[in-house]
Amino acid sequence: MRNLILPALVVCFSAVVIWASLQLAVSPPMIVGESMQPRVFPIVLMIINIGLAVALAVQYRVAPPKAVPLEGIATWGTIGLFAVFFGLTVYVDMIIAIAVTVFLMCLLWGERRIPVALGIAVLTPSTVFLLFDEVLQIRFPRGLFTNWYYG
Repeated sequence: MRNLILPALVVCFSAVVIWASLQLAVSPPMIVGESMQPRVFPIVLMIINIGLAVALAVQYRVAPPKAVPLEGIATWGTIGLFAVFFGLTVYVDMIIAIAVTVFLMCLLWGERRIPVALGIAVLTPSTVFLLFDEVLQIRFPRGLFTNWYYG
């Protein structure tokens, strides 16, 4: 029964999101045209989420999971790096936060070649930034780098 707590929580969360999405007003056809209403996406996503939670519950009933040993420093360090990422995103800049977090995560997970870690730390946020800014034309929130780039 203990194994069903997580799937039950996921189903409850998904139901709350579906309920909240159904509270959104329907957009007039002049705005959305022939496309889907904005509230459809979270509802579909949560229906998929519920399906996966039910599949997980069935899987737990068929073959209960074995005890998992405590995670190592890499896992807990990664969780700490997410806190660092959040702080840097809020107070400095999202692109800089991605670069710093990726660099530290490379080192944490065992990459000992500093130039490789630096290359990944520069290439990843650069690719993300160019994809969103140039291809998708979505601007990032203002920060040190984005203020300089956007002018």
